[in-house]
Formats: sequence, structure tokens, C-alpha cells
Amino acid sequence: MFVAHNLGDKDNMELENELKTALEELRKSKERKFNQSVDLIVNLQKFSPKKDVVNLFVSVPHKIKEKKMAAFLEVKNPKLTTITPEEFKSYSEKKEIKKLVKNFDFFIAQASIMPKVATVFGKVLGPAGKMPSPQLGIVAEATEKSLDNLKEKINKSIKIRARESSLKFCIGKQSMKNEDIIENIMTVYNAILKALPREKDNIKNIEVKFSMTKPVKIKLK
Repeated sequence: MFVAHNLGDKDNMELENELKTALEELRKSKERKFNQSVDLIVNLQKFSPKKDVVNLFVSVPHKIKEKKMAAFLEVKNPKLTTITPEEFKSYSEKKEIKKLVKNFDFFIAQASIMPKVATVFGKVLGPAGKMPSPQLGIVAEATEKSLDNLKEKINKSIKIRARESSLKFCIGKQSMKNEDIIENIMTVYNAILKALPREKDNIKNIEVKFSMTKPVKIKLK
């Protein structure tokens, strides 16, 4: 069962049906030798990325992929690629930080060393949108339980940041069931809707595509 938070039930059901038709159409495309990503594109209107801030993490019901994570912690952790304060000096060159940022999807930090992390790595992590955040990515204590809980939460979260009038992000994998992909889409769509200043009036249309296909456009009624 799909859950509607911001749309009316009728609108919600119509959108779910449109998404089901779009996914069925995409599955008729040429078979590829890899598990394609399912991308969601939300095209905005009457929206200024400079004035209207949309910056949120959305937790989806179905995990898309295992994110590659690194952590800035006081002590090494055997389950995570860890960078301790003693190792920060190895990243005095900007190119070394860029290499690090390229190799990982997400960064975690221990609150006690966050100021040092910001000083050393902020110049690259910030613009890349990978700076550990109080929203998702900073732990007070680096216990096994807190880190495991955070990793699980990160693996089920999508970061949405409006830098232009079109939002594009991975919402699933081709191997997932259509209903699971649709449930992820509805969860994220409703979260975006709630974050927009004019809600539905700010959305022109949405598009769904696989990695190697053209997008299927869905007009909202």
C-alpha cells in the first residue's frame, strides 16, 4: 500500500498509475548488461534556486544501494574507512582531499572533531555537497550501535538540494519491483512537495528514466 501525505487520495492514485505505466514502458527498452539506475527528475516552475531553499534528506522505504562511506573519528573503526585527526596532515594538498571525496558517497564525523574536519576538508567537502551534517552524518559518540544505526539511515536516505530548476536523483534500481520503486518515488515526491514554497504549483512535471533510456514524462493534473 502506498502512503499519501501531501497529495489528495485521488491525485495520489492517479500519479501511482502513471508511474506504473511509465515503468512498464521503460522495461520494454533494450536489455543492458548491468543493473540500471532508475532516475527521478522533478522539473520546477515559478521557482528560484537562489531565493527558494530546498535542502533535505528523505528516508525511503526501500534501500537503493549500499553507499560507500568514510568517517572522521577520534579512533579507528574496523567496519569503516576511518580518518583520525592524526592523519589530517596527509590531506594538506587540495588534490588529496578531492581524491578522497571522489572515492566516497558519504562522510560521517564525530561531533568532537567536527571543527577540525571543517577547517581541513570543508573547502572541498562543502562544494561537493558531502560535508557531514547535523541532519544526517554527525554522531556524538562513535559507538558501534550509533554508527550502525547511522549507516542504516544513510543507506535509506536521499539528499535533495535544489541548485537549479530541475531536481534529478537515483530513486531505485531496475532489479527492484515496480511497486517498491513507486513507493520510493511517492515518498520523495511528497517530501519535495512539502518543502516547496508553492507546493504543487512549483512542479511543472516529473520524468522517470533508466540509466540508458530516454525519460518518460508525467504531467501532473
